[in-house]
Amino acid sequence: MTQVKAKKALGQHFLKDLNVAKRIAETINRDELPDNAKIWADIPVLEVGPGMGVLSQFLMSAGRRIKAVEIDTESVEYLSKVYPGLEVVEGDFLKMDLSELYGGEFALIGNYPYNISSQIFFKVLDYKEKIPVVAGMLQKEVAERICCKPGTKVYGILSVLLQAWYDCEYLFNVPPGVFAPPPKVMSGVIRLTRNKRTTLGCDERMFKTIVKTAFGQRRKTLRNSLGGLIPSDSPIMQDPIMGLRPERLSVEDFIRLTLAAKN
Repeated sequence: MTQVKAKKALGQHFLKDLNVAKRIAETINRDELPDNAKIWADIPVLEVGPGMGVLSQFLMSAGRRIKAVEIDTESVEYLSKVYPGLEVVEGDFLKMDLSELYGGEFALIGNYPYNISSQIFFKVLDYKEKIPVVAGMLQKEVAERICCKPGTKVYGILSVLLQAWYDCEYLFNVPPGVFAPPPKVMSGVIRLTRNKRTTLGCDERMFKTIVKTAFGQRRKTLRNSLGGLIPSDSPIMQDPIMGLRPERLSVEDFIRLTLAAKN
């Protein structure tokens, strides 16, 4: 069967380097997982955007139980013919109830479409109790934002919200030349494994509001950006932390701010 044509509207850049695909697949195999995450080495896998199956084939050959979500009808037809053993679910990942795909825990992996990669990881947060391991490739800038530490320019909303629940690792770079068509940017492969946190110790919805409000005005100090959320007579308003900009704060710092906020 002829190959699938990459569609710009879907953010498709098909990986053609088999060595890179194999390395990505191995990020969730037992030998590559951190010691604290090896308990999740054998759970089912959900792949996002399999395209022409370059990653799927290595997951299947490793004996992983895999389902793949694909929105492109042409890709679905291609996969059904070339990989008849692959269970493909046609649809929009962002609109799916992932609990209907797996009743228990599952790993998430993919060569994520650049145009929706951030949205995919925000959705991961909605299913954090079901997704203990996330890995895959995305635009280098977004990959770095997810994994960076406080004090860097790219540190932002996605960094804080994901690092509250996951240990985030930036694994390796992927150059444009291994894709068809090649993107105009570098790509990066990351892995997220659930940390031991079971609760933030504060209102989670308010935590998200505090983080999003602070970074929504990231050039302002927290005293100015969060003035409408934290009472003026709260002791934390006199804390030196309020004179900082949001990119300087850790997850624990944002939890402190949330505890001081109006609920």
